[in-house]
Amino acid sequence: MSAIKLYVPCDASALAVGADETAQAIAAQAQARGIDIQLVRNGSRGMLWLEPLVEVETAQGRVAYGPVQVEDVAGLFDAGFTRGAEHRLGHGLTAAMPYLKNQQRLTFARVGITDPLSLDDYLAHGGYQGLANALLMEQAAIVQCVTDSGLRGRGGAAFPAGIKWRTVLGAQAEQKYIVCNADEGDSGTFSDRMVMEGDPFVLIEGMTIAGLATGATRGYIYLRCEYPHAHRALNAAIATAYANNYLGENLRDSGRRFDLEVRLGAGAYICGEETSLLESLEGKRGQVRFKPPLPALQGLFGKPTVINNVITLASVPIILARGAEHYKNFGMGRSRGTLPIQLAGNIKLGGLVELAFGATLRELLYDYGGGSLSGRPIRAVQVGGPLGAYLPESQFDTKLDYEAFVEIKGMLGHGGIVVFDDSVDMAAQARYAMEFCAIESCGKCTPCRIGSTRGVEVIDRLIAGEQPVKQEAVLRDLCETLTYGSLCALGGLTPYPVLSALNHFPQDFTKSPHAVAAA
Repeated sequence: MSAIKLYVPCDASALAVGADETAQAIAAQAQARGIDIQLVRNGSRGMLWLEPLVEVETAQGRVAYGPVQVEDVAGLFDAGFTRGAEHRLGHGLTAAMPYLKNQQRLTFARVGITDPLSLDDYLAHGGYQGLANALLMEQAAIVQCVTDSGLRGRGGAAFPAGIKWRTVLGAQAEQKYIVCNADEGDSGTFSDRMVMEGDPFVLIEGMTIAGLATGATRGYIYLRCEYPHAHRALNAAIATAYANNYLGENLRDSGRRFDLEVRLGAGAYICGEETSLLESLEGKRGQVRFKPPLPALQGLFGKPTVINNVITLASVPIILARGAEHYKNFGMGRSRGTLPIQLAGNIKLGGLVELAFGATLRELLYDYGGGSLSGRPIRAVQVGGPLGAYLPESQFDTKLDYEAFVEIKGMLGHGGIVVFDDSVDMAAQARYAMEFCAIESCGKCTPCRIGSTRGVEVIDRLIAGEQPVKQEAVLRDLCETLTYGSLCALGGLTPYPVLSALNHFPQDFTKSPHAVAAA
């Protein structure tokens, strides 16, 4: 009789709530009871409120139990969970759970299903089919496939990936580079981390395809230092890829070469901006570069460089495996494919949801997120990280579409959504956004360096009720200067959260009766 296969995530979110201890308890109980099990450490399914999520493989499919703590393990064995038996922590077949069943998982197709470090698992679930197809194609044809798919950068700017690739392909240079921006620093975002920890081979494959397409022979993954689990997973997967001829010289006997390594950042938010990232990667202080020249022409070490973020590059293998039309059939307007959305903050069912563009914020917040964790009405959500606009309930029917968000002076960014209930002080949130810019500014341009500091002072005076009409006018003027005078998006986008809070929640900026009495 074959061993019973059990799955316990190795994802950082699961480890943070005791997944390692749960896995050890399961192994100990199985040994004590003489039950032969195979314990697989998979990635997270993205249902973070159920972590640690334990799955058992049955003839009908995987059955889910969670959240499973150490003290629950003996009871699960007593109930016969290794046969998929019912239990108070049981959720039935994992694939049938509404949270997962109603998603369109393309980039995350394998995350939570396979052993992240098993190349055999990766190959058995369609891995490296995209690379196999790319090796049979001309460089221009690979670039055209990515262009035709409509893939846009998932890091925030939403710039068409195919245009970047075509520019680097056409550039003349002895050396070209592929750089993955894995410096995931936006509040409420974790999709990059989940891919790197739960399916690292898909990122390696995507970067390899990018190298083949553009003539780049070397790649770097610029990883934030706060992701030690991702660091270990990536290095282990890269070693396996080298050992099996998926990286290095003459990869897959094609006569082509692509080398890849991971470099750690030092924790600066500004290094999520592509030119600051390049400066850091070269061993310099992370400061924004003037453009032009564009990184596609003079990037890393002055050479033509493709810079894409994790989700962008991890989307490439399925495009090459199934074709541009397959990918393009998901989405709406100019927003094609899917977007991994991260639900965080005051939300009952926080986690990752991958959907085609076109779903609404309201669907995400209530159909998937289940409303606020506190049970109070949701007053505002911030979409797109700390530089994203605060959106009121009246805008919750906005579709997830890059252009739709531009119309309401917002941005989708990296797909992070942070939820606030009706107890939130939006003036305090506006102040936080401005202070964040002041702290994280690289200091190279005056509007960002000085303007953000003065902005905090103006907001403080506005909240204190000191000549509010004048202070609001100064704040709006200052935001205009930041928008049009800053060298990069850090200063240029800081007005989004500030002005959205001021426009949609003006009552929070008026001096409270309590403050008047205190004064």
